[in-house]
Amino acid sequence: MKLLIIDDEPLARLIVKEYLQSFPALDVVQECADGFEGLKAIKEHQPDLVILDIQMPKINGFEMLELADPAPAVIFTTAFDEYAIKAFETHAVDYLMKPFSKTRFEAAINKWLDTKTNFVETTASILAEASFSPQQRQRIVVKNGTKIKIIPVQDVLFLEAADDYVKIYTTEGSFLKNKTMSHFEHQLEATQFVRCHRSYMLNISQVSKIDAYEKDGHIAILRSGHKVPVSRSGYLKLREVLDL
Repeated sequence: MKLLIIDDEPLARLIVKEYLQSFPALDVVQECADGFEGLKAIKEHQPDLVILDIQMPKINGFEMLELADPAPAVIFTTAFDEYAIKAFETHAVDYLMKPFSKTRFEAAINKWLDTKTNFVETTASILAEASFSPQQRQRIVVKNGTKIKIIPVQDVLFLEAADDYVKIYTTEGSFLKNKTMSHFEHQLEATQFVRCHRSYMLNISQVSKIDAYEKDGHIAILRSGHKVPVSRSGYLKLREVLDL
């Protein structure tokens, strides 16, 4: 079975490889030092299991896993992280707190070998829970062709539903994210972003004015010049948040 190790600490990768000597059926096909390398390796090797660190430079383990398609089975490793631990405990997935012993590592591997399906099925639930952490709420990580882009939420003008994706508009252009509007409605701060329409969400700091439009409808004019439709219920939300 193919295994990837993704961790920015060389010593941590070395320890994992030493511990894996007890599992000759697991073949380490690649070691990666960050989430960018990890994402490419997952696509190339389609591993059966990934040993994944959470705290890494550039993009963290959660953000990397969000972009992986399909998401692999994962055993997470982490130093103390309140939201990470909450995510794991809520969904009963094993994880390794650094520094971890060989005995603890072997227990995690054996648990995965016994319950592979559960690890795959709970990945989405873990990511959903982790998305509420302070760090995850301050930026959105997207794929832009073969590149990865980190978008600070303050740079988002508005969001638009686009079939199974959400289109994120910024001053640099628009980017697609394989999430739902409901996901962003829960993740983004309600004092900063308002679901003004079934298909649109606004960054209220970008609103220049709101004009009446057709029957019971309105249009929000943004500083960028973009025009975003506002439903009747969305208008009431905007008035409340903007204190109009």
